[in-house]
Amino acid sequence: MGGGGGGPTRWPSAGDAEKEARDIFDKAKGKRNLFISFAHEDMNAVNLFRAARKNEKSDIEFIDRSVRKPFDSENDPYIRQQITQRIRQASMTAIYLTDHSASSKWVNWEIKQSIKLGKDVVAFHSGDSPPSKLPNAVKEHGVKVVPWSKIDEVL
Repeated sequence: MGGGGGGPTRWPSAGDAEKEARDIFDKAKGKRNLFISFAHEDMNAVNLFRAARKNEKSDIEFIDRSVRKPFDSENDPYIRQQITQRIRQASMTAIYLTDHSASSKWVNWEIKQSIKLGKDVVAFHSGDSPPSKLPNAVKEHGVKVVPWSKIDEVL
């Protein structure tokens, strides 16, 4: 006689268990592993966001899993593989919205990939209102859009 039936059809892998434990630990400590998706043209603004997050007095700390330097490759499959690995390491994806992000194939792909991997996704923008054009994937998937000043409320 053995084992009880009715168990899961797919047993969680060690990686799944590790990720779940890390996410629970990070939320309890007020930390989020965050993948930031943005258009390459917005690198300077995103770097200011990263620096500001380190200096703000916030109960939430984030560990940035985004790509700081573009991958040196013209090989889309390789780039997708590397970005997917970064998204998997993150507990959440944040999209920095600008006019450039609306036309970026990578931002749209990163949003879709994040959702496919079961990540929470939020979009943020500087100023009082979002840009007039949003990435298609933001609209298609109903991604919540907030101003930079309110990002702590959704992280």
